[in-house]
Amino acid sequence: MCDSCGCNVTAGNRHLIEDNGPLATVDAGTTAVTILQDLLSENNLQARHNRQHFAKHQVLAINLMSSPGAGKTALLEATIDALKDRYAIAVIEGDLETENDARRIRAKGVPAVQITTGSACHLDAHMVHDALHQLDLAALDLLFIENVGNLVCPASFDLGHHRNVVLLSIPEGDDKPAKYPVMFRAADLMVLSKSELLPVMDDFSPTQAEHYLRQLANPAPVISLSAKTGRGMQDWLHWLTQEIEAHRARLHNGDNTRPVIAADGIRFHAAQRPSAVRLGPL
Repeated sequence: MCDSCGCNVTAGNRHLIEDNGPLATVDAGTTAVTILQDLLSENNLQARHNRQHFAKHQVLAINLMSSPGAGKTALLEATIDALKDRYAIAVIEGDLETENDARRIRAKGVPAVQITTGSACHLDAHMVHDALHQLDLAALDLLFIENVGNLVCPASFDLGHHRNVVLLSIPEGDDKPAKYPVMFRAADLMVLSKSELLPVMDDFSPTQAEHYLRQLANPAPVISLSAKTGRGMQDWLHWLTQEIEAHRARLHNGDNTRPVIAADGIRFHAAQRPSAVRLGPL
């Protein structure tokens, strides 16, 4: 967990606690927990600024989360093939190392920015903000943020995005929502990916997976699909199209939306320090 392993400090926010950063000097008696609260509060403020970027250019931002190997990049490739003539799409990729996924996305003809986090197991709002300045948001309709593969930490960080999509692949087992509730409580949509494997992995029950999701009091829709065969892709594309249109309608009415942040994230985001944040220009 981020509040105990120390991974809140990343390449994106390290400047806040080093050298002359606003959190570099702490009062006598200040605890490490207080420093983490401050970092997460700064993350929230940066996320709010990122959302201003998106609102200014009417871009819908989707945060894709899953364990490693659940098929996020394959789903993005199939989505780009289906929608790139209708919507302008870009992707921010998060991995510990390599640009492999960004290369796959660029091969589909859309912009992709790779964030390599080193040892950090999640993206944060500062990392995403830096990546946004490598994209032409005015030319985009839809931005996917493919988070680092991890079923815990990414759910506690607001990146400035609008919706959380959580992938659960068939080989992982249908009890992941019960075993990793932090992630699945935050889902606005649960995607059962690699459904082409259901005939040979008959111990996975889509009904049971949804049951575990409902036990978390999460009413999010569930879509079963295969990016490989195309089965179920129309449901996913329909959900995305609806979200884009709903987002534009909200902005037209002066509204916006933000994703659910996991409960542990909310607890640490309680301390707000609006005077300390340093934001780049829109």
